[in-house]
Amino acid sequence: MASRTVRLDESTEELLEELVRRTGMSVSSVLKSGVAALHQQLADRPRRSAWEIYQKLDLGPGGYAIAPARDAKRAVATEIRKKFQR
Repeated sequence: MASRTVRLDESTEELLEELVRRTGMSVSSVLKSGVAALHQQLADRPRRSAWEIYQKLDLGPGGYAIAPARDAKRAVATEIRKKFQR
């Protein structure tokens, strides 16, 4: 079993003491529960691809991607054909 040293600011220390009082758990148990809860919270978050994140960025005029990177060659060729249509 690993041993860790943590530094807590006053407000976090007060929260920890309150949790220990309210739950009757040891400090170690409260911290373990907190780590497990954060792990679960992160696991439950929907994962977004880089493309989905990029798509939501406000890059201003002309800064929007027209296709995901995997389709870039095809999208560029399509845009060039559109631009030079006669």
